[in-house]
Amino acid sequence: MVRHVIAPVDELPPGTRKFLDIDGRPIAIFNIKGEFFGLLNRCPHQGAALCEGPLIGLAQSSDPGEIEYTKLGEIIRCPWHGWEFDIRTGQSYCDPKRFRVRAYPVNVEPGTAVVKGPYVAETIAVSVESDYVVVDL
Repeated sequence: MVRHVIAPVDELPPGTRKFLDIDGRPIAIFNIKGEFFGLLNRCPHQGAALCEGPLIGLAQSSDPGEIEYTKLGEIIRCPWHGWEFDIRTGQSYCDPKRFRVRAYPVNVEPGTAVVKGPYVAETIAVSVESDYVVVDL
């Protein structure tokens, strides 16, 4: 697995998402209440850009006429046909046994761990001789 640096944490505040293409795959990174999640931005139903849909909650009922909303802001609804998926796992709520969206692990790491140094600048010796520029490589 290849790691990809996405963005500084402050560029993705809670409640936002970032769309990108990594190695030809459309990926969306979500910040849900300070936790980061990655999903393939393609609905398994008919290929819509899934992660462009609204973030909603999950409606659950233990008794007739009683509805409780959980997982607020953690469910993505496909903009084409309304299929719903859990951002944390990619699990479908439309047909959980058959469908899911690929979820990617996302980590927050200190900048010093992502970009390791020390760095040494490449230098090239240049001299001017008889009105000609000569570069030593």
